[in-house]
Amino acid sequence: MTGTTVFSAIADPTRRAVLDLLARGPRNAGGIVREFPRLTQPGVSRHLKVLREAKLVQVTVRAQERIYTINPEGLADLYEWVAKYQAMWPDTLDALGRYLDARAAGDKVKRKKR
Repeated sequence: MTGTTVFSAIADPTRRAVLDLLARGPRNAGGIVREFPRLTQPGVSRHLKVLREAKLVQVTVRAQERIYTINPEGLADLYEWVAKYQAMWPDTLDALGRYLDARAAGDKVKRKKR
């Protein structure tokens, strides 16, 4: 194990795309590879290895197949980090709403002057 963290694992857009895929349901390794035609099978395997090391995905072996699923417990570090900032969202969203309303009102005034 290389000590891969959740944050370093999700820093890569391909790995985030794999997680998005697995969020829709379990996939076997071949199915994941098919979803990423620009990558080689070994390339996808390396991404899956990083996700496993970060405990973001689990693998179940069935005969010759490897089935990958999201590991909700692996998302705990990410959830805890985001939760610290979540309290700020309502204020930020309210400020954004006020800005957009003011901008829309300004655009209406500009159109009337034309």
